[in-house]
Amino acid sequence: MKLTPDRKYIYELTIKVRDYEIDAEGIVNNAVYLNYMEHTRHEFCQQAGLSFREMCARKIYPVLRSAQIEYLHPLTLGDTAVSRLGMMRRGPLFVFIQDIYLPDGTPVARADISVATLEDGRLTRGDTLAEAFKDYL
Repeated sequence: MKLTPDRKYIYELTIKVRDYEIDAEGIVNNAVYLNYMEHTRHEFCQQAGLSFREMCARKIYPVLRSAQIEYLHPLTLGDTAVSRLGMMRRGPLFVFIQDIYLPDGTPVARADISVATLEDGRLTRGDTLAEAFKDYL
């Protein structure tokens, strides 16, 4: 699976590397980039009007189906970066286009994150979320 070539963004979040995110080599551990991207998705959803807390209260659970990521440039302690997010639907899945950049535009990581939707414990087409995020799709 190739990363989505069309990378249009609808949201961005500034992040700062913290000391506990660094591995023995002095760079951000690879798994932390996925945490940055998840945090960006959560912040986007809240800003768009449907927080994860509200989703859970309504028994709507977006669950990770797949994550494809390319690591392009390491982050180190104290670095500031910009996490950018785009969003589209691919059938019943929501695909988040998520990239991280240094402030000077240097690409750090690129990812396509696919999310399926469970409602009341059952896999759905995600129509409830599609309605909530229609202005962004």
